[in-house]
Amino acid sequence: MIVATTENLPGHRVVETLGHVFGVVVRSRGLGGNIAAGLRSLAGGEIKEYTALVEDTRRQAIDRLIANATLMGANAIVMMRFDSGSIGQTMNEVVAYGTAVRIEPTGDS
Repeated sequence: MIVATTENLPGHRVVETLGHVFGVVVRSRGLGGNIAAGLRSLAGGEIKEYTALVEDTRRQAIDRLIANATLMGANAIVMMRFDSGSIGQTMNEVVAYGTAVRIEPTGDS
């Protein structure tokens, strides 16, 4: 499955647009992780506990995006984007979304 942030894929053409597709994940850090992150924030710099949480959540959102597009019969997703936000004070939501399409090679390189 090709996933691109662009509308066009070099060497391919869109033969069918199947519609919008998304993958959503809501995660929360455990109490221990929040305490460690809170202590680290006192010193400043990167808060690795939260960086790892967001990276893992984005990967899961992309996996779900691909799974949903596959169910629609797509072989590519174009115009992929992320959106994120907080739910309450302890949860993080990440949505990966785009347009599910069927593509075929153009024969051009």
